[in-house]
Amino acid sequence: MERKTMNELMLWKQKSNRKPLILQGARQVGKTWLMKDFAQKSFDDYVYINFENDRLLEHLFEQDFDIDRILLEIQIATHKKITSNTLLLFDEIQEVKRGVTSLKYFYEQRPELYVIAAGSLLGIAMHENDSFPVGKVDLLTLYPLTFSEFLEAMDRKPMTELICSDNRQSVNTFASRYETLLKQYFFVGGMPEVVANFVQERDYDKVRSLQRTILDTYDRDFSKHAPVREVPRIRMVWRSIVGQLAKESKKFIYGFIKAGARAKDFELALEWLRDAGLIHIIHRTKKGLVPLAAYEDFSAFKVYMLDTGLLGAMADINVEVLLHGSELFTDFKGALTEQFVLQQLVTDKENVIYYWSQDNSQGELDFLVQRKGTIRPIEVKANENLQAKSLRKFVEANEGLHGVRFSLSPYKEQSWLTNFPLYTVETAL
Repeated sequence: MERKTMNELMLWKQKSNRKPLILQGARQVGKTWLMKDFAQKSFDDYVYINFENDRLLEHLFEQDFDIDRILLEIQIATHKKITSNTLLLFDEIQEVKRGVTSLKYFYEQRPELYVIAAGSLLGIAMHENDSFPVGKVDLLTLYPLTFSEFLEAMDRKPMTELICSDNRQSVNTFASRYETLLKQYFFVGGMPEVVANFVQERDYDKVRSLQRTILDTYDRDFSKHAPVREVPRIRMVWRSIVGQLAKESKKFIYGFIKAGARAKDFELALEWLRDAGLIHIIHRTKKGLVPLAAYEDFSAFKVYMLDTGLLGAMADINVEVLLHGSELFTDFKGALTEQFVLQQLVTDKENVIYYWSQDNSQGELDFLVQRKGTIRPIEVKANENLQAKSLRKFVEANEGLHGVRFSLSPYKEQSWLTNFPLYTVETAL
């Protein structure tokens, strides 16, 4: 399958001021596959080391940061010669002491080398023991497959090209086909193993089985990698996400986890889940002015999962919902639809994402996105009721803004609003 991130890896290789690259992302989003695919397509030779499995090199960085010594030991262990044209792949680098820190010295001592480091729990490792090499590395985050990547995996590349062409009339012509595939994406999600299996077998029961296996893997990570005293709290936060998103207002409420819960009891649990790449935390902003960060309300936020398919598996949504018109888009207060939109938006690093609500809770926008100095107020409609009172009031109160609505309806342009079909989120902004 093709990943858009491959283009960014190609650009990284060509940079004159290239630094070691850290590839971040949750477990099982396809980091290892992407690194190796990049290596095979773009290099004559590469060396791959998985520090989770390779105990011969588990002390590689503990003695010192003499890169010549480190390279010599790697060559002895792998029986491969390393030149300036060799790509070094360090997988699960957080599993070895001072592994992340070593990237600074690769940059300072041997800047001509191509080095990519990846890890499922890199964000957590950076907080615990390794000194993060600020300014000495390039960063890239890998997410689950987007809807356009899903279309290409399903051998529907012309449909992706049509969306990108912005030929709105033609897109509207094929609306029913897009909606069918969008329903499949809502259920399957974007985890690479799940998508690959679905492409081959078209078996929804197998999809759910694979998704539950992934969720079990994450649960085991809680016990294996999180501080012992935080594990119960992490599980409580994790298991509350479906219920939090099922509320009319999807604002995260600590008391929903358990009666009397306070922020200080669960802040570390939330931070752990975010650093592991398992959740997205979207804060409230009080105003629609640039920069949105200047008006951020740290006490109010929403929590979304990394993948719509995993959210559906946690909510135990039955495959039969695929047969019931647009029911999948409206399931538990449209939570899957908001999850889908957020999941597409976060893959574009140009998007700075918040949500907006009035202090008196009388109005709310699902998302408020700052992109290249422009504010985009966004409302997500999971059903055919296209009233957008909060969006209209917000646009009228903030001169110069133009509203964006994502819904199942076709393209529609109004003086203050553009309605985009849900399946065009990636290209709409």
